[in-house]
Amino acid sequence: MQDNAFMAMLADGGYQVGALAQLRYPNGIEVEESNHQLAVEQTNALLAQENVVIFEPAIMVGDFFIRIDILVKQGNRFELIEVKAKSYDSMSPDIESKRGNISSSFKPYLLDAAFQAWVLQQAFPLAEISSFLMMPDKSKTAPINGINQMFKISRRGDIINQIPQGVDTQILSANLLAKVCVDQYVVTLLNEPLEYPGGFGLIKEIAPMWANAYKSDSKITPAIGTHCKGCEFKASKESALKSGFHECWKQALDWQDSDFEDGTVLDLWNFRKTQSLIDQGLIKLKQLHQEDIGDVAEDVQDEGLTRSQRQWMQVGGISPQHDAGGFYFDTDYFAAHHAEWVYPYHMIDFETAAVALPYYADMRPYESVAFQFSHHVMEADGSVRHAHQFLNTEPGSFPNYDFVRALKDALEEVGTVFMWSHHENSILTNIHKQLVAEPHPPADADALIAFIGSITKGGDRAMVDLCRIAEKVYYHPDTKGSVSIKKVLPAIIASSDLLQGNYSQPNYGTIHGIASLNFNLPEGFAWLSKNAQGNWIDPYQTLKQYALAQLPVENAGDELMISVIADGGAATTAYARLQFEQIDDATRKLINQSLLRYCELDTLAMVMVMQGWQGALN
Repeated sequence: MQDNAFMAMLADGGYQVGALAQLRYPNGIEVEESNHQLAVEQTNALLAQENVVIFEPAIMVGDFFIRIDILVKQGNRFELIEVKAKSYDSMSPDIESKRGNISSSFKPYLLDAAFQAWVLQQAFPLAEISSFLMMPDKSKTAPINGINQMFKISRRGDIINQIPQGVDTQILSANLLAKVCVDQYVVTLLNEPLEYPGGFGLIKEIAPMWANAYKSDSKITPAIGTHCKGCEFKASKESALKSGFHECWKQALDWQDSDFEDGTVLDLWNFRKTQSLIDQGLIKLKQLHQEDIGDVAEDVQDEGLTRSQRQWMQVGGISPQHDAGGFYFDTDYFAAHHAEWVYPYHMIDFETAAVALPYYADMRPYESVAFQFSHHVMEADGSVRHAHQFLNTEPGSFPNYDFVRALKDALEEVGTVFMWSHHENSILTNIHKQLVAEPHPPADADALIAFIGSITKGGDRAMVDLCRIAEKVYYHPDTKGSVSIKKVLPAIIASSDLLQGNYSQPNYGTIHGIASLNFNLPEGFAWLSKNAQGNWIDPYQTLKQYALAQLPVENAGDELMISVIADGGAATTAYARLQFEQIDDATRKLINQSLLRYCELDTLAMVMVMQGWQGALN
């Protein structure tokens, strides 16, 4: 998670929300000290005033230390305001679930506020404290253009306000950010036992225990469970980093390194009863039986693989009658769908973002932005070409309508359109809504709306979801049940002589090979090669190494600064960098080139998968 805090600020726009929140209080004073004791002293001096608004005040009580986003003091009354980048809809609040409980998506934010309120109350026992969350309000629309360009950020994390003259920032902040009183939830969280890995307890009981462990640097006895699946301290055995995940499991289960080789129930794809298995002491995959997974009957091949069947293949392997050279492939299911598809095949992939603050007047916070697509075409004669691409990362530019225009032009030729997962369908549906609600629609709005309707769900040319096809027809042990294209592609390459023979040759980006818009090299480009162990290298790793090789020598080791892009999350963060960070033109150009190459590989990967499946069918 190196440098994660800076990247998170960029990716979710949280720093912009914080900057806009502060504009609501023009007389607020920021505590800029980073040293705990000095920050506390500066805070206490400010709190000596009868009325004051403080940004980032530092409160210390015993072993507890907090920095509050905004603290409003009016005599003996305090408003504790935590600013969050989480979206909120004031017209249909969803802090509570339908059952009346605190929503799981809001609970971490409310726990944050509850802990801070608890510490603040100890510091000022006689004070009246109210707690608030301040969040972007999706029910509100921007009154002016360019709000998201008002706050830039330097690499050091300094925020540079660029507010146009005449803008009433107080009104702007109050309009877009909801200030929600959460006192009732704070009271609930402070007075009801909380479940945490390994036990239950009140905050006032748990916090001292954890503070003491932190202070004494003593490890808390680990309790394993489903919460371990998303452990941010999990490192592979190939990594030079220590793995907290493996340390905990070894301690809790008295395991050795070799115990992890069998796979654990955390690895089960899309399994919903993992905690139940762990509670029964069923930890390793090899401990499971079919009845632990569910109905894995095999006489449903006309419907493709069921979820339980995929899960059982992870545990029990592929049955001999279905093993096609190390993997499972449902030829009947694939052939039936394949017969419905029309050449040329159009492979498309989008890169998108959802920024906290709107681009234009009448837009809402977190409306989807589609800034890039790639388009590969497969012809009936087997030829492939990278046909079109679109990229708009111009700061402050709202790209959605130009994006759809370019996509419409790219897909004018008849043929089946393919996506991987439903993301593309969702993004186009959102842009459809934007066009319909647009108070000043573009002249071609009707044509764009009709086009979107034709290729999205229910349209006469609705996109085919290859991810869904993969789920139903294909299983390779290397995927561990996953249908992510990042897992499916290397697995197919490992078992396809056709792909190995074709893409290990430097025929990509050449006149007589596969035409490319970003890899036009006289000597061509080979996507596949083997490592020292004789295994095929993942094309996404090949792309990363290629991108690093393009960097200036002085920056060659600094892939984070230049944003070498080899996954979707990095693409979204790169877009945020281009929008909000102050960077030079040369770096901006390198990031754009990296974005183009990455998105191109995403659609080429779809081509490779299709070719691999067609080879298996034949």
